[in-house]
Amino acid sequence: MYEGIIQDVIDALGRLPGIGPKGAQRIAFHLLKVDPEEVTALAAALVALREQVRFCATCGNVAQEELCAICRDPRRDPALLCVVEESKDVVAIERTREFRGRYHVLGGAISPMEGVGPDDLRIRELLGRLADGTVTEVILATDPNLEGEATAAYLARMLGPLGLTVSRLASGLPVGGDLEFADEVTLGRAFEGRRQIGGQG
Repeated sequence: MYEGIIQDVIDALGRLPGIGPKGAQRIAFHLLKVDPEEVTALAAALVALREQVRFCATCGNVAQEELCAICRDPRRDPALLCVVEESKDVVAIERTREFRGRYHVLGGAISPMEGVGPDDLRIRELLGRLADGTVTEVILATDPNLEGEATAAYLARMLGPLGLTVSRLASGLPVGGDLEFADEVTLGRAFEGRRQIGGQG
Protein backbone atom coordinates (compact mmCIF):
# COMPACT_ATOMS: atom_id res chain seq x y z
CA MET A 1 0.00 0.00 0.00
CA TYR A 2 1.25 3.42 -0.94
CA GLU A 3 0.39 6.72 0.58
CA GLY A 4 -2.33 9.10 -0.57
CA ILE A 5 -2.77 10.03 -4.21
CA ILE A 6 -0.45 7.37 -5.66
CA GLN A 7 -2.57 4.63 -4.07
CA ASP A 8 -5.73 6.36 -5.29
CA VAL A 9 -4.37 6.29 -8.87
CA ILE A 10 -3.30 2.63 -8.54
CA ASP A 11 -6.75 1.72 -7.22
CA ALA A 12 -8.49 3.63 -10.03
CA LEU A 13 -6.33 1.99 -12.72
CA GLY A 14 -6.83 -1.43 -11.13
CA ARG A 15 -10.58 -1.11 -11.63
CA LEU A 16 -10.10 -0.97 -15.41
CA PRO A 17 -10.74 -4.26 -17.26
CA GLY A 18 -7.62 -6.30 -17.97
CA ILE A 19 -5.41 -4.38 -15.55
CA GLY A 20 -4.43 -6.17 -12.36
CA PRO A 21 -2.80 -4.66 -9.25
CA LYS A 22 0.76 -5.01 -10.59
CA GLY A 23 -0.15 -3.56 -13.97
CA ALA A 24 -1.91 -0.64 -12.27
CA GLN A 25 1.18 0.00 -10.16
CA ARG A 26 3.46 -0.04 -13.24
CA ILE A 27 1.22 2.41 -15.11
CA ALA A 28 1.01 4.76 -12.11
CA PHE A 29 4.79 4.88 -11.72
CA HIS A 30 5.22 5.27 -15.47
CA LEU A 31 2.95 8.33 -15.33
CA LEU A 32 5.19 9.80 -12.61
CA LYS A 33 8.25 9.51 -14.88
CA VAL A 34 6.93 10.84 -18.20
CA ASP A 35 6.73 14.48 -19.24
CA PRO A 36 3.85 16.30 -17.55
CA GLU A 37 2.52 17.18 -21.03
CA GLU A 38 1.90 13.47 -21.72
CA VAL A 39 -0.13 13.08 -18.55
CA THR A 40 -2.09 16.25 -19.34
CA ALA A 41 -2.79 14.97 -22.86
CA LEU A 42 -3.98 11.63 -21.47
CA ALA A 43 -6.26 13.36 -18.95
CA ALA A 44 -7.68 15.62 -21.69
CA ALA A 45 -8.29 12.64 -23.98
CA LEU A 46 -10.17 10.82 -21.20
CA VAL A 47 -12.33 13.88 -20.50
CA ALA A 48 -13.04 14.31 -24.24
CA LEU A 49 -13.96 10.62 -24.46
CA ARG A 50 -16.67 11.05 -21.85
CA GLU A 51 -17.89 14.39 -23.21
CA GLN A 52 -17.83 13.79 -26.97
CA VAL A 53 -18.25 10.07 -27.65
CA ARG A 54 -21.77 8.69 -27.62
CA PHE A 55 -23.62 5.68 -28.97
CA CYS A 56 -25.19 5.70 -32.43
CA ALA A 57 -28.94 6.34 -32.26
CA THR A 58 -29.56 3.59 -34.83
CA CYS A 59 -27.12 0.75 -34.21
CA GLY A 60 -25.59 1.42 -30.78
CA ASN A 61 -21.99 1.60 -32.07
CA VAL A 62 -19.68 4.29 -30.70
CA ALA A 63 -20.02 7.59 -32.55
CA GLN A 64 -19.18 11.27 -32.30
CA GLU A 65 -22.37 12.31 -34.07
CA GLU A 66 -25.94 11.11 -33.72
CA LEU A 67 -25.22 8.34 -36.25
CA CYS A 68 -21.97 6.39 -36.60
CA ALA A 69 -19.95 6.43 -39.84
CA ILE A 70 -21.30 3.02 -40.92
CA CYS A 71 -24.95 4.02 -40.50
CA ARG A 72 -24.26 7.25 -42.43
CA ASP A 73 -22.60 5.39 -45.32
CA PRO A 74 -25.09 5.03 -48.23
CA ARG A 75 -22.90 2.31 -49.83
CA ARG A 76 -23.70 -0.17 -47.04
CA ASP A 77 -26.32 -2.83 -47.87
CA PRO A 78 -29.40 -2.11 -45.70
CA ALA A 79 -30.75 -5.64 -46.30
CA LEU A 80 -27.90 -7.26 -44.30
CA LEU A 81 -27.73 -6.73 -40.56
CA CYS A 82 -24.93 -8.15 -38.42
CA VAL A 83 -25.70 -8.41 -34.70
CA VAL A 84 -22.69 -8.15 -32.37
CA GLU A 85 -22.21 -7.84 -28.63
CA GLU A 86 -19.91 -4.80 -28.42
CA SER A 87 -18.48 -1.99 -30.56
CA LYS A 88 -15.06 -3.68 -30.52
CA ASP A 89 -16.64 -6.55 -32.47
CA VAL A 90 -17.67 -4.13 -35.24
CA VAL A 91 -14.01 -3.11 -35.59
CA ALA A 92 -12.91 -6.77 -35.73
CA ILE A 93 -15.40 -7.58 -38.49
CA GLU A 94 -14.64 -4.42 -40.46
CA ARG A 95 -10.96 -5.43 -40.61
CA THR A 96 -11.93 -8.48 -42.71
CA ARG A 97 -13.54 -6.31 -45.43
CA GLU A 98 -15.94 -9.25 -46.00
CA PHE A 99 -19.13 -7.59 -44.75
CA ARG A 100 -20.80 -4.64 -46.48
CA GLY A 101 -24.05 -4.50 -44.54
CA ARG A 102 -24.97 -2.67 -41.36
CA TYR A 103 -24.61 -3.55 -37.69
CA HIS A 104 -26.61 -3.76 -34.50
CA VAL A 105 -24.69 -3.62 -31.21
CA LEU A 106 -26.49 -5.37 -28.36
CA GLY A 107 -24.36 -3.91 -25.58
CA GLY A 108 -23.46 -7.30 -24.11
CA ALA A 109 -24.68 -10.88 -23.97
CA ILE A 110 -27.23 -12.78 -21.92
CA SER A 111 -25.48 -13.88 -18.73
CA PRO A 112 -27.68 -14.99 -15.81
CA MET A 113 -24.57 -15.36 -13.61
CA GLU A 114 -23.89 -11.64 -14.03
CA GLY A 115 -27.54 -10.66 -13.84
CA VAL A 116 -27.76 -9.72 -17.55
CA GLY A 117 -31.04 -10.73 -19.16
CA PRO A 118 -32.60 -10.01 -22.56
CA ASP A 119 -34.19 -6.80 -21.26
CA ASP A 120 -30.73 -5.42 -20.44
CA LEU A 121 -29.65 -5.67 -24.10
CA ARG A 122 -30.69 -3.63 -27.15
CA ILE A 123 -33.05 -6.37 -28.39
CA ARG A 124 -36.15 -4.15 -28.44
CA GLU A 125 -34.26 -1.70 -30.67
CA LEU A 126 -33.23 -4.60 -32.93
CA LEU A 127 -36.84 -5.66 -33.41
CA GLY A 128 -37.75 -2.05 -34.16
CA ARG A 129 -35.15 -1.94 -36.93
CA LEU A 130 -36.60 -5.09 -38.51
CA ALA A 131 -40.19 -3.85 -38.53
CA ASP A 132 -40.18 -2.09 -41.93
CA GLY A 133 -39.02 -5.16 -43.89
CA THR A 134 -35.81 -3.61 -45.28
CA VAL A 135 -33.60 -6.22 -43.60
CA THR A 136 -33.73 -9.67 -45.24
CA GLU A 137 -30.84 -11.41 -43.44
CA VAL A 138 -29.69 -11.14 -39.85
CA ILE A 139 -26.22 -12.50 -39.11
CA LEU A 140 -25.71 -13.40 -35.46
CA ALA A 141 -22.06 -12.65 -34.69
CA THR A 142 -22.06 -12.98 -30.93
CA ASP A 143 -18.94 -14.40 -29.30
CA PRO A 144 -18.54 -18.21 -29.57
CA ASN A 145 -18.71 -18.74 -25.80
CA LEU A 146 -21.49 -19.83 -23.46
CA GLU A 147 -23.05 -16.36 -23.14
CA GLY A 148 -22.73 -15.61 -26.86
CA GLU A 149 -24.28 -18.93 -27.84
CA ALA A 150 -27.17 -18.40 -25.41
CA THR A 151 -27.76 -14.93 -26.84
CA ALA A 152 -27.67 -16.22 -30.43
CA ALA A 153 -30.11 -19.02 -29.60
CA TYR A 154 -32.48 -16.56 -27.90
CA LEU A 155 -32.36 -14.18 -30.87
CA ALA A 156 -32.83 -17.02 -33.38
CA ARG A 157 -36.01 -18.09 -31.57
CA MET A 158 -37.32 -14.51 -31.58
CA LEU A 159 -36.43 -13.79 -35.21
CA GLY A 160 -37.57 -17.11 -36.67
CA PRO A 161 -41.25 -16.15 -37.05
CA LEU A 162 -40.37 -12.89 -38.85
CA GLY A 163 -39.60 -14.62 -42.17
CA LEU A 164 -35.96 -13.48 -42.22
CA THR A 165 -32.89 -15.49 -43.05
CA VAL A 166 -31.07 -15.85 -39.73
CA SER A 167 -27.48 -17.06 -39.90
CA ARG A 168 -24.64 -17.59 -37.44
CA LEU A 169 -20.90 -17.18 -38.04
CA ALA A 170 -19.46 -20.55 -39.02
CA SER A 171 -16.28 -22.49 -38.25
CA GLY A 172 -13.01 -20.72 -37.82
CA LEU A 173 -13.76 -19.08 -34.49
CA PRO A 174 -12.60 -20.99 -31.41
CA VAL A 175 -15.20 -21.81 -28.77
CA GLY A 176 -14.57 -19.70 -25.70
CA GLY A 177 -12.82 -16.97 -27.74
CA ASP A 178 -13.65 -13.31 -28.37
CA LEU A 179 -14.17 -11.79 -31.81
CA GLU A 180 -11.85 -8.94 -30.96
CA PHE A 181 -8.85 -11.30 -30.78
CA ALA A 182 -9.57 -13.26 -33.99
CA ASP A 183 -7.25 -12.62 -36.92
CA GLU A 184 -8.63 -11.30 -40.22
CA VAL A 185 -8.29 -14.61 -42.12
CA THR A 186 -10.06 -16.66 -39.45
CA LEU A 187 -12.84 -14.13 -39.07
CA GLY A 188 -13.16 -13.76 -42.84
CA ARG A 189 -13.55 -17.52 -43.30
CA ALA A 190 -16.15 -17.61 -40.55
CA PHE A 191 -18.14 -14.95 -42.40
CA GLU A 192 -17.91 -16.75 -45.75
CA GLY A 193 -19.03 -20.02 -44.15
CA ARG A 194 -21.91 -18.69 -42.05
CA ARG A 195 -24.92 -21.00 -41.88
CA GLN A 196 -28.63 -20.44 -41.53
CA ILE A 197 -30.09 -21.35 -38.14
CA GLY A 198 -33.68 -20.16 -38.54
CA GLY A 199 -36.21 -21.04 -41.21
CA GLN A 200 -38.07 -18.58 -43.38
CA GLY A 201 -41.79 -18.18 -43.00
